[in-house]
This record gives sequence, structure tokens and C-alpha cells, in this order.
Amino acid sequence: MNLLLISNSTMAGEEYLSWPRLFILDFVRENKIKSIAFIPYAGISLSKNGLNESYDIYTNKVKTVMEQLGVTVTSVHNTGTPADIIENSDCIMVGGGNTFFLTHMLYNTGLMEVIRKTVIEGKPYIGWSAGSNMACPTLKTTNDMPIVEPQSFNCLNLIPFQINPHYLDANPDGHGGETRQQRIEEFLIANPSVKVVGLREGSLLHISDDKIELKGSKKLRLFQFEELPMEFNPGENLDFLLK
Repeated sequence: MNLLLISNSTMAGEEYLSWPRLFILDFVRENKIKSIAFIPYAGISLSKNGLNESYDIYTNKVKTVMEQLGVTVTSVHNTGTPADIIENSDCIMVGGGNTFFLTHMLYNTGLMEVIRKTVIEGKPYIGWSAGSNMACPTLKTTNDMPIVEPQSFNCLNLIPFQINPHYLDANPDGHGGETRQQRIEEFLIANPSVKVVGLREGSLLHISDDKIELKGSKKLRLFQFEELPMEFNPGENLDFLLK
């Protein structure tokens, strides 16, 4: 498999998909990608005029960036048969937004199994935020509100560990709720055999078969049951996460 799992699309004050653009370009060139099947289902709030318009807006935002990189983008939401679009594209790209709604739609359209099979067979996969969550065994480490109840919490299960995108260390003054670390530790109590990667904004994971590399400007924070969190720098060996 060949996966590019990005924590976030955009840093505050930057253009859309600005910080990961060079990493995406490298991935596109390495894999000779000329066409992308885009999954916009997580992006439901870009318009007040309904889901289709939100998906159109989302797709056009992604097209604007990817066409600058020499790649065509076709969304699965409004053209042809979604499974055929995936079959006829060089790469699958899953955008961020609400992970629960994304999971709900992938089950409702039958694409969950189509994407999983296609990526396992070798088609490259790019995802950010909810799209990175989707590569995990389950959506249980998303930060999102469960605005719908999907058929299952099970996701693509392309990797054997969980990702928490947009991972934050901060505990704001006056905040009485749990920190992100405490939320992840709750997950580990209920799922003690699963590793969780806190993927900070400005970082991504590139997974190629049995190799995994952290790229970007931030450290990764690894959580395991009844162990202290561990920090890893970009370039350090993380292949153990795939075992």
C-alpha cells in the first residue's frame, strides 16, 4: 500500500492545502498520478444550500490546487458511478470534515469496501483529517461530533493503529473539560491493545508497504495503554507501528 495521511489541510492564515503541497507533489510524482477520485462526503458545511452544493464547492477547492500540480480531479458525488470513478483514477483522495458523516456515506454508497480493496491492491491513497481517520481500523479517535449514526464505526482498516488528527497538547485557561490526552487515554482503557498516534497539525505520515515516515514540522506523540506517551521526530524509525 501507498498512503499519505495528513493531519490537517491548512494552517491558520495560509492558502488552502499550502503546507502539505510539496509533500503531495512528491507523492504524485513518485506514483505517476495523473488523475484523482475525490471523496468529498466529510465536507458538509461549505454551503447552506444543501450537500451537493457543499460537495461542489469542496471539489472545486481541491481541483484548483491539484490542477496546478498537473492532476485532474473527479468527485464521486456527481459524475457517473462512484466505483467506476475510483477504478478509472490513479489515486483516491479523501478530504477532511466530519468523520461520522463520511463513514455514514461510505457505507451508504458501498464505497467502504471498494476503497479498501482498491488501496490494498496498490492504488495510492491521500487523506487529511477525517480522511486520515478513515484509514484507521475505526473512527473512535476522531475529534468530531457524531452528527449521524453510521452503519458501523469500522473504517478502512488500512493501518493497524489509530490516528488522532489535529492533536493538541494545550489545556486552555478556564477549560474544565478533558484534554486531548485524557480523551485518548479513555480510549486506551476501553481498547488496551491499540496504539494511538497523536498527529499534530503541520505533520503527516507517508506509508509505503512496511515502511512509515513522519514528515513535516512537528513531532508525533504515541500513546499506549499504561505507558507514558512517547515523542518521535520526523525521520525517526516508526516501522514498528505497522507490525
